[in-house]
Amino acid sequence: MMRELRVATVVFLLLTVVTGVAYPALVTLVAQVAFPAAASGSLVRSDDRLLGSRLIGQSFSSPRYFWGRPSATAPVPNNGAQSSGSNQGPLDPALQAAVGKRVAALRAADPGNAQAIPVDLVTASASGLDPHISVAAAEYQVPRVARERGLSQERVRLQVRAATEGRTLGVLGEPRVNVLELNLALDDGR
Repeated sequence: MMRELRVATVVFLLLTVVTGVAYPALVTLVAQVAFPAAASGSLVRSDDRLLGSRLIGQSFSSPRYFWGRPSATAPVPNNGAQSSGSNQGPLDPALQAAVGKRVAALRAADPGNAQAIPVDLVTASASGLDPHISVAAAEYQVPRVARERGLSQERVRLQVRAATEGRTLGVLGEPRVNVLELNLALDDGR
């Protein structure tokens, strides 16, 4: 019996070292060499200041900025450690109330905008952290952002087009706009 216990302990320790230390270290090393930006969290920096990540949405509330999707993470919005959807169905009264409040806030921020509000501006993504909005959601916000920044709508639309990412591999998903990068480009005057 002691012999089996010793063998089991040695195998356990060996597998712990291989699968718990060596393999993760190798994967981390390969990722850092092959994809250094992605392996480090796709961080966005300016003048040695961390501004955010390309992969995690951020809350913008000023009308000068494009607003992203609502976050389903609680209690802090866009908390990467709490990634999850709300699990609320379309008939859930809490979801309907939240969507109603979001629609009212968008209408109040831009009362002259009679366009239909794109659904991604009033509902959270499955992860609750989506950094992207649809091109339609960006276009909906162009009049407000242009007015608040004192820019022409055409100039802001050019910024939206420049920030639009195409389909992944040319066929997967829909074109989308990274809200953080679009807002930073507007701040930089690019």
